[in-house]
Amino acid sequence: MNVDIDPSWKAVLAEEFEKPYFKSLIEFVKKEYATFTCYPKGKDIFKAFDLCSFNDVKVVILGQDPYHGSGQAHGLCFSVPEGMAVPPSLINIFKEIEADLKKPDPDSGNLEHWSKQGVLLLNATLTVRAHQAGSHQGKGWETFTDRVIELISEKREGVVFMLWGGYAKKKIKKIDASKHLILTSGHPSPLSANRGYWFGNRHFSTANSYLENSGNVKIEW
Repeated sequence: MNVDIDPSWKAVLAEEFEKPYFKSLIEFVKKEYATFTCYPKGKDIFKAFDLCSFNDVKVVILGQDPYHGSGQAHGLCFSVPEGMAVPPSLINIFKEIEADLKKPDPDSGNLEHWSKQGVLLLNATLTVRAHQAGSHQGKGWETFTDRVIELISEKREGVVFMLWGGYAKKKIKKIDASKHLILTSGHPSPLSANRGYWFGNRHFSTANSYLENSGNVKIEW
């Protein structure tokens, strides 16, 4: 099956693309996009992979679903395109970065500059029907993105996995903690953050210290 994705990922995921579940998933996605308004745009479904090649992955941040509002989703978890209002969870991410690294809030919620430095901004589900949260869950995307996590764990070393909230924390069992750093906390959504489960986790400085101690260049958050 010909999937339009960065060549480094295509090589690693070639077997996955030939599996029956993935072929069924692609047919489902094609039908949904032909019948309904769906996000992100077709060309952006694999953007997280296209901006961050397999061998460049330093950090994995796991989201759940793409944004389902008009124009928000562009293929990177928590990120929105230039000019869009910054969503509440991302506001709290920026607040934690400001407290942790003394960096002021950026003007934009576009996180492409993170991706280009080696941060894989991976949603568990890569597509969604407009204004219907979770509408593409349970169709095969989770099987695919779980395999992505497993392959990074198996074939790479020294990657930082940031798992925020209960859903993301379930992925711990797919990661080899003896060769990677796993950071967990509450989700940055206002409900969780305001209960004290997000602020003060210092994930961004912790990740950079780990990367530098491993001989890697730190991320400019």
